[in-house]
Amino acid sequence: MDDIRDVLVVGGGINGVSIARDAAGRGWSVTLCEQDDLAAHTSSASTKLIHGGLRYLQFGQFALVRKALRERSVLQRLAPHLVTPTDFVLPHARHLRPAWMLRAGLWLYDHLADTGPAFPRTQRVDLGRDPRGAVLQPRWRTAFSYADARVDDARLVIATAMDARERGAEIQVRTRCEQLIRHRDHWLAVLRQADGTVQRMRVRAVVNATGPWAGNLLERAGMDAPIGLRLVQGSHIVVPRLYPHDSAYLLQQPDHRVVFVIPFDQDYSLIGTTDVDHEGDPARVRISPAEVLYLCASVNQWLRTPVHPEHVVWQFSGVRPLLADHHHDAARVTRDYRLHLDHQQALMLSVLGGKLTTCRTLAEEAVDQLATALGRSEAAWTASGPPLPGGDGGTLDTLLPALLAAYPHLPEPLLHDMARRHGTRVRAVLGDAQTVSELGPHFGAGLYAREVDYLVEHEWVREPEDLLWRRTHFGLRLDPGQQQSVATYLASRIVPAAGRLPGMPATPA
Repeated sequence: MDDIRDVLVVGGGINGVSIARDAAGRGWSVTLCEQDDLAAHTSSASTKLIHGGLRYLQFGQFALVRKALRERSVLQRLAPHLVTPTDFVLPHARHLRPAWMLRAGLWLYDHLADTGPAFPRTQRVDLGRDPRGAVLQPRWRTAFSYADARVDDARLVIATAMDARERGAEIQVRTRCEQLIRHRDHWLAVLRQADGTVQRMRVRAVVNATGPWAGNLLERAGMDAPIGLRLVQGSHIVVPRLYPHDSAYLLQQPDHRVVFVIPFDQDYSLIGTTDVDHEGDPARVRISPAEVLYLCASVNQWLRTPVHPEHVVWQFSGVRPLLADHHHDAARVTRDYRLHLDHQQALMLSVLGGKLTTCRTLAEEAVDQLATALGRSEAAWTASGPPLPGGDGGTLDTLLPALLAAYPHLPEPLLHDMARRHGTRVRAVLGDAQTVSELGPHFGAGLYAREVDYLVEHEWVREPEDLLWRRTHFGLRLDPGQQQSVATYLASRIVPAAGRLPGMPATPA
């Protein structure tokens, strides 16, 4: 305990790993602890978009939209294999909003953004002629098409954590910060790992990036929360793919909300989200039958073929920690963030609010504040820094031909799927394997033992749920017997904590 580290980041969601990455890249000594898996909660339960938030314009949140739109291009450059530019179709319903209002909002959205080949400007769509109109009911005649991006949110967290580790950060999963004792110029942190091992460390600053649990950590440290958080539940459903093309839809609702329909994992469509105030433990959030019915009804007003609850193959919920304000409607609560630095004694920086798209700039602002307080002078670097691990090969259109040339005897669909997850790190996954037989046991749907081994050794996988629902979405494709085979194989690869074998995930739908 003679050594003292610069920063302890508590929380392994997107904001926590982004702060750890930024600080480690400036040469700081960094430890991050997460009591569960990386991206186990809010950061894997988003609508999986990198976007400015078109609907926030109607609430006057222009600064947030502009910031997010600028970050959209930055994240697409940092992780081109994970962030996919996508056309969004916004059908016009005269009884909900006049066309001039939609045009004005989209014009402003375009002019707040860095447009270019990846994110073209808004266009008017004749739904009677455009193929994207075929999925909609014939009564909808006109739409607008604008650009944003979709992302694999959990894999963005993992890629960021990998980069933090490669820059020197220590990443500890399934490690709970049990106690924080404040001194004048440092904290004494007590961390407990899953096997009961206790670690004590001294750190100059603590970053509270625990999301919905931010108030709990402050209470554990004997501090008051600087601002209230409003916990809002957002739920999503996944159904078999509703249409063949790769555009998404933004569907207006009579309650003035919007619901997205987004291509998901090739064979599925993602529908979401809801905005419901949440009470209780954020880790126990579950989608309600009423939310499922709401999402089905929301899309059935627009789609030609209706969606019913029995079509749902997966459903998930997350709790978003939003800045508390006066709005009764949860959908109107700001998605912006606030950083609160308490420097009465040793430094405590609390991250409050935020959204997936602004993770990098939030981290930069957080580390800048800590740098000033700690008397550090290293410059910010992430806006123009190199891509995240796997992102140095460009988009899939660029990367896939190179992989096919390097692995001519492996099936193209297999290489395509692995490239979507790992980018150029596919080569690290496959190693010297040139044929399917060299990939080890096949669990089904293109999941082989060699990739499982890689996920365990390099991506912190410890439980079947980590692998089946966050590092990948094989939970959608593998039957219960195949999932049990994955669990059994994992148990043979991992020394269980306290003699307990890794558990199977809960029933997905």
